[in-house]
Amino acid sequence: MKTVGLFEAKTHLATLVDQVQAEGTIVLTRRGKPVAELRPIESKGPRKFGASKGSLIYMAPDFNEPLEDFKDYM
Repeated sequence: MKTVGLFEAKTHLATLVDQVQAEGTIVLTRRGKPVAELRPIESKGPRKFGASKGSLIYMAPDFNEPLEDFKDYM
């Protein structure tokens, strides 16, 4: 795993992003100690229509009725 100091990372960020996409994670250091990581984003792929089909969803029959607490305001 490649390590890069913060000063160098600040001056060469675009180059480091290209390297991360090609090679993987880069560790950023401050005074020789690791403080952060640059890593590629893992794509989750396209969303699937109907992915929650078959899930149990409960909605109370009176969910759309006015609440008792607000009757004075209506």
